[in-house]
Amino acid sequence: MSLGTLDRRPPPLFKQGPSALTQLAFYGALGIFLMVADARLHITQPLHSALATAIYPLEWVARQPFEWLEGGADYVSAVGRAHALEEKTRQQLTLQSAKTQQVDELLQENAKLRELLGLSQRFSTTGQAAQILYDAADPFTHRAVIDRGQLKNIALGSPVIDEKGVVGQVTRVDLLTSEVTLVIDRDFSIPVLNVRTGERSVADGDPQGAGLVLRFVSANADVKVGDELFTSGVDGVYPPGLSVARVDKIERRGDAAFAQVHCTPLSGVTGVRHVLVVTPLGSQVPPRPTPVAPGAATASPKGGAK
Repeated sequence: MSLGTLDRRPPPLFKQGPSALTQLAFYGALGIFLMVADARLHITQPLHSALATAIYPLEWVARQPFEWLEGGADYVSAVGRAHALEEKTRQQLTLQSAKTQQVDELLQENAKLRELLGLSQRFSTTGQAAQILYDAADPFTHRAVIDRGQLKNIALGSPVIDEKGVVGQVTRVDLLTSEVTLVIDRDFSIPVLNVRTGERSVADGDPQGAGLVLRFVSANADVKVGDELFTSGVDGVYPPGLSVARVDKIERRGDAAFAQVHCTPLSGVTGVRHVLVVTPLGSQVPPRPTPVAPGAATASPKGGAK
């Protein structure tokens, strides 16, 4: 065999392909592109919903032993509390009966006054009960998953409350479950009204996850520790009058134009199990009037001054 006919190419074992640095740069750029595309276009939302629906039965089966154990322990420890709670409830019912009669009378007077003044009735608050299944896996957020989704007509952006106040807002809806962003999450914001002063503001989740903060509050604003904050209803999402938080700390500095106001949520937030998903207020608000075209002529009143 002549030397010219020998195959001088390296065997497949020594074929390396692109260098490691080239592969790192390529896959890094690809990962950044996919993250940006998903943040802008939400291309993975259908896949996420499909996976959440597929693994829901496995999650349900995995939770059953823990729920049985918790249920047995709660039953043993709740017998004694039930008797004390029964006595306390009887006393509260006696007080509430008197208050209910006063409230009914006030509601009737309110309806008569609104009819007399020609004002529309307040928006009705409707919703459906749900149970918090577990907290979201992301340790840098404060979110929870409830057992209601698209099959139960849960709307994106629906407020979530408990018996004490606002718990959060639905920020993602899957087929069988939904994700709720809690009020203490750093990405959460809600318009509030100070009951004592009647001043509106916006409460944001504390970046430290310890409550809520009021931003851009003037240093000389009339805010005191103990002030209660309720939803104002100006955002078209939350019905007005829902309890949100109570002011517990105010920091005023002479060299700062704004005060730092820290609030404690009135709802259970992290310890609540059963919540109410409220229909967004925007679904009850009548549509805005059609804007008039800039070039449209306006009719002049008859008999006007020349």
